[in-house]
Amino acid sequence: MTGDELYKLLEPMVGRLGYELLDLESHTGGRNNFLRLTIDNPNGICLDDCEKVSRAASAFLDVEDPITGEYNLEVSSPGLDRKLNKVKHFQRFEGETLKISLNMPLNGRKRLKGILESSDSENIFIEIDGEIHSLPYSNIDTARLVPIDFKPKRKLGVTSK
Repeated sequence: MTGDELYKLLEPMVGRLGYELLDLESHTGGRNNFLRLTIDNPNGICLDDCEKVSRAASAFLDVEDPITGEYNLEVSSPGLDRKLNKVKHFQRFEGETLKISLNMPLNGRKRLKGILESSDSENIFIEIDGEIHSLPYSNIDTARLVPIDFKPKRKLGVTSK
C-alpha cells in the first residue's frame, strides 16, 4: 500500500479522535520498516495525545492490515518548525516567519525566508526584504515555520561580578 493510500485510510480515524493527520511517512521493504504519523489540533499536542493516537492507530492497523511484515509506528507533534502543506495551515499561521523552498526560482532564489502576510486558495503572499511577493502553492516545494527564539538577547557592556 502506498503512503497516499495509507494517509487516506488513517486520516478519518485520526479525525474521529479529534486530531488532524498532518503528515504520514512510511518506509517498507527493508529491515527497519516504519510508519510515522504527525498529528495536530488547535490546542497543540502533548505526549498523551500521541499515545492516544498511537494506541488507536495500532489497533486499527492490526485489523485493516495494510502493511505486510513488522514495522515501528511513531506518532509525533509537528514540532516548532512544522511543515505547512495545506491552504488552511497557511491561513492559520499568517503573520509568522517562514522558510520556503521553491520548485522554480523567484528572482534567482529557490530558498526564501519571510513573513507570511496572507494567503488565499491559490497563493501565499510573503514579505521579503520589505517587498510583498505572490507565490502559487504549486511552486512551493516545502514551507516551514521558523521557530521563535526564546533566549533572552545578551546585552553588550559591563557585567557585574
